[in-house]
Amino acid sequence: MAKKKFISFGQPFLGREEIDSVKKVINSSWLGTGKITQQFEKDFSKFKKTKFAISVNSCTAALHLTLLSMNLKKTDEVITTPMTFASTINSIILSGAKPILADISKNDFNIDPKEIIKKINRNTKAILIVHFAGLPCDMSEIIRISNKYKIKIIEDCAHAIESKYKKKEVGNFGYSGCYSFYSNKNITTGEGGMLTCKDRKLAEIVKIMRLHGMTRDAWKRYMPDNTPKNLPYQHYDILHTGLKYNMIDLNAALGIKQLNKINYMWKKRKKLYDTYYNELKNYPIKLQNNYKYNFKHGYHLFLFVFDTNKFKQKNIRDVFLKYLNVNKIGGGVHYRSVTNMKNYKSLFNWNKKTCPNAYEIGNNIVSLPLYPGLSSIDQKYIIRKVKKFIESKII
Repeated sequence: MAKKKFISFGQPFLGREEIDSVKKVINSSWLGTGKITQQFEKDFSKFKKTKFAISVNSCTAALHLTLLSMNLKKTDEVITTPMTFASTINSIILSGAKPILADISKNDFNIDPKEIIKKINRNTKAILIVHFAGLPCDMSEIIRISNKYKIKIIEDCAHAIESKYKKKEVGNFGYSGCYSFYSNKNITTGEGGMLTCKDRKLAEIVKIMRLHGMTRDAWKRYMPDNTPKNLPYQHYDILHTGLKYNMIDLNAALGIKQLNKINYMWKKRKKLYDTYYNELKNYPIKLQNNYKYNFKHGYHLFLFVFDTNKFKQKNIRDVFLKYLNVNKIGGGVHYRSVTNMKNYKSLFNWNKKTCPNAYEIGNNIVSLPLYPGLSSIDQKYIIRKVKKFIESKII
């Protein structure tokens, strides 16, 4: 029987509590950055067990602000992974530095510490890691490298809000942790992000830089309770050449309620992830694995890589994506290696030999729907269709 309704690749898990929270902000007549945003920062800081949490409008903003705080020069280099979204690379470029790629491990698809060491030189100023799909990187090795060569660690935690490495929250290992609350992330504010850190100086710089470089934002300038009676009117000043990266109360109102049910949503995704894994693990595909250390997975994505040696069809991944679409199933690609992208090839002469593991995996990887609202009926349908496709294409 044909599927009548399209199964989306991802969707937010929203309820009455989020709607009421947003309505309350609208009725308050203050929609911009204010008390609700401040409360969300406090709640997130408590959840992540971190000293400072500064809200921004995206994970990209958090990455960019972190890098800008380092005052990088055009000769400076930042090592990162090729298996990531464009924002990771763009943030490095826009900070004035040069991105240097270290290849990934074929097992966990995260940046390989051995490859990091090969790329370090006197110009290296930071290692920007990505906890891919919610699986933490090998932090013990990366910290050892960081300490030995005295270079900063920046954590891209866009997929890894709930993830832990050896019982410690990711995002707390380096100079900063950068999070995404985009609509398909583990919690959402529609658009939004957070920067966490333990460095007071960094936190203070980011708070100013996220809003034009101003000393006082609109909420603090105009509300009566923020102007002490015994002081003259306080004008704002511009301390830095800043950006428009702030989060607003409308977004934060969603975030507060999403954070309240983050563990419930994680358990729902874990159950779906485990079902996919157990049903598909014996097929000729490569699943994301790690056996070297203890961790808590964020379960942001369920993905696999086609073993091209076992299939007669060329471009098997792309054929599969079309097959999913025909069968009304949303599929994703996370990610094609950044070495495949026209802009970066032009800028840095990257090619398939730059990071061969990432190139091979990126050309054959696919992600299946994984979100708390995905029903067991729809998941069974997806699994049935995936199995049927693989069985029909095996050599």
